[in-house]
Amino acid sequence: MLIASGVPQRDRADVEQGIIIGAWRSVERGMYRPDPADEPRKALRRWLWGIAWRKAGHYLGSAYVRRTVLNAQPFGLLHELAGPSLHAQVEARETLEAIAELPLWQLKALLAVDEPVSLVQYAKARGMHPGTAASRLRIAREALALRLRRWRR
Repeated sequence: MLIASGVPQRDRADVEQGIIIGAWRSVERGMYRPDPADEPRKALRRWLWGIAWRKAGHYLGSAYVRRTVLNAQPFGLLHELAGPSLHAQVEARETLEAIAELPLWQLKALLAVDEPVSLVQYAKARGMHPGTAASRLRIAREALALRLRRWRR
């Protein structure tokens, strides 16, 4: 059944184990009730075939099987990666474009977070109340979050 379903040789032992565990749990729950008129060996074989068919279907449809990339040295790939994933690069570009569209005062408020001084010291250096600086930062964060939500929909 597993061969006919297309389960690869490397994973058959794992799927077989799942079949046996599933069958055992079903027996414990009283779900194995063969017809007394059937030959016991054939009834058991048909019942196990049904469990194997379902387990193989679940295995082949799982995201793990559909997206896995096999490599003999998986940790070796960590050193070979040239940079962030394509998805991360696209998200970073979208974020930078959204930041570039913000008004200058919001951009300055967002960049103030990256400075080595506290927000209070930043505000005093520019002659504004610390509450004003915090308010501008909050407004700028909300505006950026709104832009990013619109872009990603």
